[in-house]
Order: sequence, then C-alpha cells, then structure tokens
Amino acid sequence: MTKIKNSVPETIYLTDYQFPAYLVESIDLTFQLEPSATHVRSLVQFVRNPECKPAAPLWLDGENLRLLSLRLDGVQLESTAYRLTAAGIEIADVPPAFTLEVETEIDPAGNSALEGLYLSSGNFCTQCEAQGFRKITYYPDRPDVMARFRVRIEAEFSAYPILLSNGNLIGQGRLEDGRHFVQWEDPFRKPSYLFALVAGNLACIEDHFITRSGREILLQIYVEHRNREFCDHAMLSLKKAMKWDEEVYGLEYDLDRYMIVAVDDFNMGAMENKGLNVFNSKYVLARSEIATDVDFLGIEAVIAHEYFHNYTGNRVTCRDWFQLSLKEGLTVFRDQEFSADLNSAAVKRIDDVRILRQSQFPEDAGPMAHPVRPASYVEINNFYTVTVYNKGAELIRMQQALLGKEQFNRGVRHYLKKHDGQAVTTDDFVIALEEAGGKNLAQFRRWYAQAGTPRVTLEARYDAEKQEFRLLCKQYCPPTPDKSAKYPFQIPLAVGLIAADGSDLPLTLTGEAVSDLTTRVLDLNQAEQEFVFTCVPEKPVLSPLRGFSAPVILEYPQPDAELAFRMGHDSDPFNRWEAAQLLAKRELLSVLEIEEPNVLSELFVKGWIQALGDRSADPSLLTQLLILPSEVYLGEQMGIIEPGLIHQTRQKARRQLSAAAPELLLARYREGRQTRAYALDPQQVGGRSLKNLCLSLLMLDENPQAVELCLQQYEFAGNMTDRLAALTCLASSALPQRQTILDDFYQRWQKQPLVVDKWFTLQATADRENVCNDVTTLLQHPAFTLENPNRARSLISSFAAGNPAGFHQVDGAGYRFLTEQILHLNQRNPQLAARMALPLSRWKRFESVRSGLMRDQLVQLQQQELSRDLFEVVNKSLK
Repeated sequence: MTKIKNSVPETIYLTDYQFPAYLVESIDLTFQLEPSATHVRSLVQFVRNPECKPAAPLWLDGENLRLLSLRLDGVQLESTAYRLTAAGIEIADVPPAFTLEVETEIDPAGNSALEGLYLSSGNFCTQCEAQGFRKITYYPDRPDVMARFRVRIEAEFSAYPILLSNGNLIGQGRLEDGRHFVQWEDPFRKPSYLFALVAGNLACIEDHFITRSGREILLQIYVEHRNREFCDHAMLSLKKAMKWDEEVYGLEYDLDRYMIVAVDDFNMGAMENKGLNVFNSKYVLARSEIATDVDFLGIEAVIAHEYFHNYTGNRVTCRDWFQLSLKEGLTVFRDQEFSADLNSAAVKRIDDVRILRQSQFPEDAGPMAHPVRPASYVEINNFYTVTVYNKGAELIRMQQALLGKEQFNRGVRHYLKKHDGQAVTTDDFVIALEEAGGKNLAQFRRWYAQAGTPRVTLEARYDAEKQEFRLLCKQYCPPTPDKSAKYPFQIPLAVGLIAADGSDLPLTLTGEAVSDLTTRVLDLNQAEQEFVFTCVPEKPVLSPLRGFSAPVILEYPQPDAELAFRMGHDSDPFNRWEAAQLLAKRELLSVLEIEEPNVLSELFVKGWIQALGDRSADPSLLTQLLILPSEVYLGEQMGIIEPGLIHQTRQKARRQLSAAAPELLLARYREGRQTRAYALDPQQVGGRSLKNLCLSLLMLDENPQAVELCLQQYEFAGNMTDRLAALTCLASSALPQRQTILDDFYQRWQKQPLVVDKWFTLQATADRENVCNDVTTLLQHPAFTLENPNRARSLISSFAAGNPAGFHQVDGAGYRFLTEQILHLNQRNPQLAARMALPLSRWKRFESVRSGLMRDQLVQLQQQELSRDLFEVVNKSLK
C-alpha cells in the first residue's frame, strides 16, 4: 500500500493518455501456490506498438513484489540494465519484438487489501480490477494492453484440490510430493484486470445451458462445502440471464464453460473475469430461510450483471480507466432492463431512481462530484461510484429514449461487432449508436464530460380558444468542483397530458400530423425551449418526466390537488409514485420545527388511506406509494440539513398515518399472511412487502396487539423476509424482551455469516437514542471483525450511511466513531476505508454545529499517514 503524509500524490489526467509503447501477443503464467511465498513466473511475448514513434522504454507496473529473476530473450538481465522502483520496472533498451521472463514472489496470506492474489478463508483468490495484477507480477497493467493468457497452477492437492483460471481447461495431472497442476487457456484476448485465479477446497454445483445455436455450456458454481445447498437460485438466475441476452441482444455465450466462485472476503459485489466470475458470497448464496426477497432480487441482478459483462466489458473493454462507465454504465442498464422484464418494472424503476436521488444526486452536489467520464483521478478505486455506474446507466437509458428501443438495440449490436476484441472509449460507443440509429448525438456527449445534476424548470399555459398547451422548458446545471460554467445538455423529456376523466390525451406537436401517441419524448437541447401541443380539447394536467426519462431535478410547482389527481390517475406508474412523494415531501418540509402532533394534511391522509384500501392495486407498487420519502432524500431538499428535525417530523407523520387507519392496517396485515409455500413471484413479493409495511406502522406505538403479532411473526415466520421484518421492528422498540430476541436470532443463525451481517445491520440502523453506544459495543462482539469487508460494512457503513439521525447525533459521537474505524481500516484495506469516509465528505451541507464537528474529523484524518485512496477523499472533502 502506498501511503501519503504531508505530500501530494500524482494526479492522473485523461488528456495525458498515450498509447502503450509495447503490446503483448501472449502471456504464459505459472503459479506455485504457497500461502506466504507464492512463486509466479510470467513469460510474455512483447512487440513494439507501431502507433508509438520513436521507440520508448518498456515500463512494467509492479507493487509489493519480490523480484527473483528478469530475463530478456533468455538472457539474465543485470541490475544495471533496468530501473527498479516501488511502482515498477523500466527497461530502457529492448528490441522491436522480444520475450521477457519475470519471476516474482508474493505473500497472499499477508494481503489484507484484497487486491491481487490473496487468501480468503483458506482459499486463494484474485481481484485484479482495477490495478491488482501489478501485485502479482511485473506487467503493463492497463486495460488497453490485451493478450491471450495461458495459465499453469501448481498446489498441494489435499489443501487445494480445485484450481481454476480463465477460459478452457486444457491439462491437469499429479506431481511429486502430493502436489498437482492444471493448465487453462483463454482463447480471447483480454487485459490483465480480467485475469482470475482461484484455488481451494470447494464444492462444485453443475448444470448446463443449451444456446440458441445448440451448443451445450457447462455451468459451475464453486462455494465452500457448507454452502452448497444455497446455490440453486444463483444457477437459475444465470440461466435466465443467458437466455435473456440471446433474446434481446442476440448474444450467445462464447466459451465451453462458465464458472462462478463465491468468497466471503471481497471488496466488491462481484468481478466479471472472463469465464471465471468471482463473487462476494452475498450475491450467490440464498434460500428463503436465510435470504430476504431483496437478497433474492439482488442476486438475480448481480449474476446477470456479471454475465452481461462477457460482451459489454470483456469482448469489448475500456481503453483506459477514465472510460470505466463504458462497461459499467452500459452493463448496469442491461441488468436493470433484465430485472424489469422478470419482475415488477414499475418498482424496479422506482428503486433505481431512489438510488440516484439518495446517493448519486448528493455525490453530484458534493466535493467528490465528477463527470461520468472523469477528467482526472488520484486513485482509480475511488471512481467506482454511483455516478460512473448508476448515472452512467441513465445516460444509456436516455440514448435509448432518443433513438427508440429498436434503433438503440441495433446500435449496441453494431458497437459490439465493430469493436470486438478492442479497448475503446465512450465516444466510440456513442458513434456506433449514431451510425446504426441515424441520429446525431454530438451534444449528448456533454453528459459524459460535465458533472452535476441539471435542473429543469417547467412553465405550462393552456389556451382554450386555440386548444393549445404550451410548455416552456429551461435547464441549468449548478457549478461543480471541475467547472462552473456548463453547456446545455441534451435531455429526453417524456411527458403526458391527462384529461379530467383520468385518461391520457393524444399529443400532437405544432406543425406535425395528428398523432395518437399519449407519451412524447421531447428533445430538450437548449437553455430555454418551448414546445406547443395542438388539438388539446380541455385544460389538462401535465404528467412531466414520465418514467424519470432523464436524471434531472424537476422544478414544476403543481398544486396539491393536481398531485393528488396524478397520484390516483396517472397512467405512468413511476409518476403516480412521484406524485405521492412530492405531496409527502411538501407537507413534511413545511412543518419542520412545528411542535404539533399532526404534520400531514387531511387531504394527504385521506388519499393515503384510500390507496391502502385498494385491493386491486399491484401490492409491490402500492407499498412504494405508501412509503414516505426517506430522511436522506428529505435532507437533500433542504438548504441546510437538520437530521434530528427531519427524523422527528417523519416519525410524527408515520404515527399520524398509523393512528388514522389502525383497523385497515390490521386488516391488510392479516390479508398478507400467506399459507402458500414461499415463492419469488411478483405477487408474493408484493404481498410480503405490503404486509410488513403495515406491521412496521402498527408497531410504532407498541400496543399489545401489534407487539403480539410481531412476536408471532418472528417466531413462526416461514422465510427470512418476514422474520427479519419482525426483528427490525423489535430492534427499534423499547420492549423488555428486545435483547432476548436479538440474542435468540444470533444463536439461531450464528453459523450463517450473511445472516449475522443482517443482525449487525438492523442494530446499526435501529431507531434508538443510544444507537451509537450500541454500535460501539458491537465492535467487541466475538462475531465482529474488520478483516471481512461484508462484516465491516454491515455495522460501520450501515450506521454511518443508513442511520442519519443516529450517526449525526449532535455531540459528534458518530463522527468520532467513524474516524476511529477508518484509521484502523486505512492500514489494512484502503479501498474500504476510503468508501467509509464518504459520509463525512458533505460536511458543508449540515447546520453549523454538526458541520464543524465533521470537519474536525476530516482535519484529524488529513494529519495522518494515509493511503492514496483515503488521501484523495479527505483532501477533496476539505477543499
């Protein structure tokens, strides 16, 4: 780990990009695995890049390596023939084509950063994205250097009977002294970040998939033996993803086998290494008694995401790390569409937008703001962000809206065919869409280069005599750290007009032939632009930004009556939910600091009760309509964030709703108690979500009837979704049996790490005055460790990012707690430490007392010896 103290590390700039001086034809790797002294031999065929003139020195990246030997075309190089630094090796004089043999020794057991090759629960595992391969051997560790990999792995058979790498298995056998070997060959060129190796004593679950051309693909999931019974859902999800990709994009899997390995110690969710995906076990293991509905859906999405990377990321990859969203934004969009097709599309869209508003919009408005294609970075690990992933996916979605789905899909297929086997840029992707879709997207490229969330203001006027509806649109993007002046974006603005009877009116723009379309995508590409709809027979209610067609903040002050009307009649399910959120937000923010028991208007409460009683509604969507805006979202709507007041007001509103309809809540709860066997179908998932929302509201006053229902649900639940929902209510209660039940849950599930993570999380996010003390005490629990990222996130990140009122308590105890844990992690896992520091980064948005306390903690961090990862976050936050 590179540490920084009282100095400024190098900043990397997109404008400084240069083609690699040397390309790699092939690389042969041999691993002799030992926990503390693994021997790595690489034999690399280099050739000078014709794009680079004159000839340049050969640079090989390498960190934390012990160099044993260096041979060029079979000749041992003396130390005077190269320059060895902490960052790599430079060889000044090399021929146009040559073979370089490098031998290194590494210490996987001592690799707590979980980058490169490391040990996880006694198994060897790699994580090479973004720059982990340089911790395995000296090599040009950059995504635009692609090569064919051949890998030989040798290890003790009894300890590591399973030896895996990318591609196809081409050889295996026994060696002396109880060791064995395997040989793998990947026929596709790939960058070093997609290299993978796994070795251990693992169980294998197998299945097969028949492609549309009739090829049989071997599917394998490798897990620890104790987890083999929890893989069925992951395997089913994989087969669904393979089928979907064939049907939607015509993409057929290209190797003979597809392997997934689940490990407990992993910094990320999963990694798309070609043919050998390494997953955080959180996104593989599931059965209804240990996983919730949210877990099942998350596994389905992540399995699909990594599989979809086989083409959008592997076959076509990034030229450099500034282009990270080229693969991640596109693949997130693809997994979102996959999940929407398989489950509730409306709820999926709401969930995706909720992530944007609660995480990405604040990132855009804070010190860590950056474009989807960043212009510079200090540490690339800090740019695996919601901006690159989720906003990047929104950019793909907008291009689909501008082109139309058919033309967009044709464009993606053209892009993959045109650039197969290449490392390219976001511009290359947009150009491919233009070529196939026949539309100029030059202005749209600004979305990739400009940070910030645009604000779109709407002004509507209806002329009854002319039967015209005029919509004036203005756009503006606030300054961000990268630049203050912004050029207008190209914004697809989907709108509808609703008649008094609740029906959608056909939309015809002036100068066009009469249209029967009821939703139109307007191309907003100027700072100010007016659209005129003709043949509008009555004054309509505007339904703006349908489906959240662009990641913007919309400013359109509709009256409460119009919002209530849209909540009940809008044909766009996202906008029905949005209308409910806007009404609730408006009422909650208007009564902050008012000491009254009721904070919601009679109009809102009446509409809420009517919605709750609608037995014909989709229960998943109904649940979303009934949930009040989150505390994080409400805070973002304020000039200065007051976490305590927001929490108190929102809880008052929840109690008001509960008190207004106790019998109906009880009836809807009882209706949701199922007797059928657990299934993941949308109706059952929605039923459980609605039932458990009702329980959480009934439990607010802890009346005996609600408590008894909650205790019964905890004890007799037939699945983890219901059991955990009951326990979550109990964890926030003041009931005398609270701790006894928490202890009971732990005793039942202590041998299931992922369930124990849930146990830590629900306590870290509990609504309790002394929650910071609870969290501090839990650090000493025998099951807690900072060495496992999942466990650390389950307690520390859940508290800091998921419990605003508890973390932001006014004495600053939460801030001091987080700083202490960040400093511990900075020494062992810099990536995790940097991500955990983000809740402190937006200190300027809070009222003065909290703001000062947060800044003090950042200053304290700044004075320490920090990793590059943490250095960048802390110093940007203090600017």
